[in-house]
Amino acid sequence: MKILFVHQNFPGQFPHLAPELMRRGHDCRVLTDQVNQRQTALKTWRYKFQPAIVDPAVTRLGRNYTVNSDRGVVAARAALTIRDREGFSPDLIIGHSGWGETLFLKEVWPEAKLLVYSEFYYRGLGQDVGFDPEFSPPSIDQVMIAQGRAAHLGQALLHADRGLAPTQWQASTLPPVLRGMVDVIFDGVDTDAVRPDPTAQFTLPSGQVLKAGDEVLTFVNRNLEPYRGYHVFMRMLPQLMRERPEAQVVLVGGNEVSYGAAPKGEKGWKDRILNEVRDQLDLSRVHFTGKLPYHDYLSLMQVSRAHAYLTYPFVLSWSMVEAMAAGALVIGSRTAPVEEMIRHGETGLLVDFFDQNAWARQLAECLAEPERFDAIRARARAQVLEKYDLKRVCLPAQVALVEGMVP
Repeated sequence: MKILFVHQNFPGQFPHLAPELMRRGHDCRVLTDQVNQRQTALKTWRYKFQPAIVDPAVTRLGRNYTVNSDRGVVAARAALTIRDREGFSPDLIIGHSGWGETLFLKEVWPEAKLLVYSEFYYRGLGQDVGFDPEFSPPSIDQVMIAQGRAAHLGQALLHADRGLAPTQWQASTLPPVLRGMVDVIFDGVDTDAVRPDPTAQFTLPSGQVLKAGDEVLTFVNRNLEPYRGYHVFMRMLPQLMRERPEAQVVLVGGNEVSYGAAPKGEKGWKDRILNEVRDQLDLSRVHFTGKLPYHDYLSLMQVSRAHAYLTYPFVLSWSMVEAMAAGALVIGSRTAPVEEMIRHGETGLLVDFFDQNAWARQLAECLAEPERFDAIRARARAQVLEKYDLKRVCLPAQVALVEGMVP
């Protein structure tokens, strides 16, 4: 087949699928935003997207759709150039619904099949909006804004032949009329690389070396922000660190905003929340690494004695499943995305998202008696091997879906 991947930040969710399809003899190409300068082995075309400034007072709830549909127009015009000047017409287009890029590609290539990665469908009620009243106070405006954000997501699937979602819960966010066209296949974890290592070491920014077996508590996200429970974690730390005077706490993540809004007048949430508890912490034992190279991040997961993962009812982070595969004991928030992967007392432990006292008690217990939880660690890795392994489970299923779309 001739396959075109469309993703503004390629490879995005397709770092394994695209090269595997090439290995199997398919002609794979890429269309991406020109600001994305990641290099791949695939022939790549880039479009230039410079969105016009949108006046919220004029567009109201349609401003999100305006920006994303404009990106769709730019992507479609690039597709016309690819078709007419390059002579390339794909049998299958694989894209992500999140930024509008796939909206008009069927108008350029009506005969092509379209597979859309459907990561999340916004709703006004029952998911992330209003979940945390401190940062998202419930209001009818917030509800309508969230519903407005879903417009282009629904349109993307209505134009597609099939959809792909990584977890059952994320697929369940779709309206019933769309849910039936979406296959659920996790992105996959390379368990040959992501595995326990009793000899692992991790060097802190200070030069201190942590080893497997040390009393290490980890917290990992792309950015440190309320959507991923950074505020809850930091506010419970003083209590935890009093109970565990030898514990080393390592937080991985940037100081930007991936989801939600930034605090007024600041770039991110890191210092805003840290300053609330700074005077109550032994900062010589609290280590902020920023974003890490993957190899270093993996080493940290291998030395972690307890790994805290919190999230709103929202997209699940790859890092949580990778932590399970690496042999870390995951203590997760009792929210729907986490509960799909973790059964309390079997493959991890669950704590109410907002209960800071419960977080401190549970994490202290896990740090104090790591041997008690060895069976949980083993079952967690076994579950990843069985259901979420990249090479043996997820990638073969993704390939079968793709190759089955075009006769």
